[in-house]
Amino acid sequence: MEKPNVRILYLYAFALVGLALVTAGTVRIMDLGLKMYVFKKADQMQDYRNMPPYPPIIIEQKTDGVKYSEKITPEQKTALDNWVSEFKYWNENQKKIDYLASNRQRAASNSLAMILIGLPLYLYHWRIVKKEAGESANNI
Repeated sequence: MEKPNVRILYLYAFALVGLALVTAGTVRIMDLGLKMYVFKKADQMQDYRNMPPYPPIIIEQKTDGVKYSEKITPEQKTALDNWVSEFKYWNENQKKIDYLASNRQRAASNSLAMILIGLPLYLYHWRIVKKEAGESANNI
């Protein structure tokens, strides 16, 4: 008598695990699709570096309380020029990004994906519960 109960419990448990995996995967795929085709700014701020580029290190020395730097070598001059151009590029791209719109679109994409997957899932299972409850009431 106990074996069928264990079997049923096993089947329900693994059906639930499978349903959870399918639901989570489908929500993530739906979220990705929405970000790619509907909410195109959702991942915009991740495309660029959030921090400005670091300047190259130029060694400073202290001698007798007087601070001085050695003359800049051609390699250091090139490194500084590269840093200035990278900083200008970073600064221009930071001005183009609307962080508020990006965050709102990301949240909307996540929420809409959960609704699009969760609502049919809920309605289907609720309909089956109501159907079985009606059948068990008729059998009494």
